[in-house]
Amino acid sequence: MSSLLDNINKPNDIKKIDRKDYKTLAKEIRRFLVNNVSKTGGHLASNLGAVELTMALHLALDLPKDKIVWDVGHQSYTHKILTGRKDDFIYLRKYNGLSGFPKRNESDCDVFDTGHSSTSISAAMGLAFADKLNEMDSTIVAVIGDGALTGGMAYEALNNLSALKRNFIIILNDNNMSISENVGGMSEHLSKFRVGEKYNDLKNEVEQSLNKIPMVGSKIAKGIKRTKDSIKQLFVPDGIFNELGITYIGPIDGHDTEVMVELFNHAKKIDHPVLIHLKTKKGYGYKFAMEDPAKFHGIDAFDKKTGKKRVESDKDSYTSVFSKKLVEMAEQDEEIVAITAAMPDGTGLSRFKDNYPDRFFDVGIAEEHAVTFAAGLAAGGKKPYISIYSSFYQRAYDQILHDVCIQNLSVRLIIDRAGLVGRDGETHQGIFDIAFLSSIPNLTILSPMCAEELREALEFSKDFDGPIAIRFSRGEAFEYDEYESNLENITKSNVIVEGNKLAIISLGSLVEEVIESAKLLNDNNIFPTVVNARCLKPIDKDMIDSICQSHSHILIAEEGIKRGGYAEAVFNYIYEKGYNVKCDIIAIDDKFVKQGSVPHLRRKLGLDKIGIMNRAVELLND
Repeated sequence: MSSLLDNINKPNDIKKIDRKDYKTLAKEIRRFLVNNVSKTGGHLASNLGAVELTMALHLALDLPKDKIVWDVGHQSYTHKILTGRKDDFIYLRKYNGLSGFPKRNESDCDVFDTGHSSTSISAAMGLAFADKLNEMDSTIVAVIGDGALTGGMAYEALNNLSALKRNFIIILNDNNMSISENVGGMSEHLSKFRVGEKYNDLKNEVEQSLNKIPMVGSKIAKGIKRTKDSIKQLFVPDGIFNELGITYIGPIDGHDTEVMVELFNHAKKIDHPVLIHLKTKKGYGYKFAMEDPAKFHGIDAFDKKTGKKRVESDKDSYTSVFSKKLVEMAEQDEEIVAITAAMPDGTGLSRFKDNYPDRFFDVGIAEEHAVTFAAGLAAGGKKPYISIYSSFYQRAYDQILHDVCIQNLSVRLIIDRAGLVGRDGETHQGIFDIAFLSSIPNLTILSPMCAEELREALEFSKDFDGPIAIRFSRGEAFEYDEYESNLENITKSNVIVEGNKLAIISLGSLVEEVIESAKLLNDNNIFPTVVNARCLKPIDKDMIDSICQSHSHILIAEEGIKRGGYAEAVFNYIYEKGYNVKCDIIAIDDKFVKQGSVPHLRRKLGLDKIGIMNRAVELLND
């Protein structure tokens, strides 16, 4: 049976669709998204909420001449469908497949690679200035969510927009959520627009504001009257946007395609920046995603009829282990506080929030503020635990160095999603934190190998004097039955398997892979010593001295970037000491790692048990 989507195979094909069929097309797109994401996993709720606004942009713009920059970009699935990539969705987030984020190498309609929050206005502004200098007349649009608008970088961009003397459109996709529920002053400011009864008389305030925009006012008013909220909810607030020289219009029903198309066409003619405030519902059109949008923000494959994951595990993840242990410690120590940057669910802090709401702080999408805020708490005698994904800590490097480590403050940096994350690709792989943190004085870095060691690392951190980072990977926690408690020496390495001649040193969840590779080597009459590094900074020089004195070959395996990583630090120490051993490193070379499952990526990078075994044999035969 033919569908409207069958007729959309390249950019601008949507313009062939009759206006009366817009609602049908939106339903087909939502059905397509649910069907495909249920098989591959991906970002569902955000995409379901952005279907009509994406359709409207494609109807009003001429792509790729006109340009759309998607903030974060996880809501760009409909954009990809409408630009000729719908057949690639069977390979969504797979190795060498379709990325879950905009990628310039995929399509000319993806004008800027994104993956982190609050960047769209800056990037789009740069594109607008480039077009102005090149004397081009394209329409530049930045699509940003109300959650992303809490990020400091977005304010920096807004502050500079007055310098742009040309058309520039910001679409504020307001669904009252980032990943979890929004917090902060901007969220409250927008909430007043959503639910407030305050409005100005059309003939006076609104009409006067709209008349400043040539050829637009009466047409916009006519379009707005067709929305559910009527003309009474169209007003230009005298708040932050107007003060920055940005014409504000809204809020508008973000699920009414026809109204948005008309409004976007008018907005293209305005000779200065304009912000169009759209109200949307995250997960719109799919019951389970609307009921629990945080769960369906980024979800693994699921049964579309029940909304439940296809593969449910009864094992704790590392995040869950951290979550439970922190609550347990907080019960015994009232000085413990917890901080997240808009991700209480993803970082496991929802449990802490439920138990100790007065000691829990969600600062919104503001990693820089989160770290310095934690530093202030530590200076005030509290014991802050700040939990952020590895790749998002990159935003707070300066704060970690200046505000935490120079003052030697006891801030506990919980680094979730360390190492290979998988299907979200380059922007989310947690492979840089060791390298960028290891150069900072005063900072201790722990990388537990299993669930029990993570619990002990957290216990150790509770009364640690100084900054400390604890990193762990995504996914199921390794339950190592032979683990021996060693809390007093948690900053020292431990030997898991005694062997001879060859020693394999590793860290974090990769130790499990090394243990399996050692078993394969045993089958070939090679009996390596397996060392769990555990503490990455300072490196355990005593362990390295001992290994170098008792072994002739050393292999160091690390699921992180090689340059500046732990393995390189050990290698340099061995070289400086002049030990007569043959040494090799398995780590990630100087490159970004694309999307794919973690097992597949480890295999491609030689970091799985087979790759480690083969490299060990090569080293011994060298």
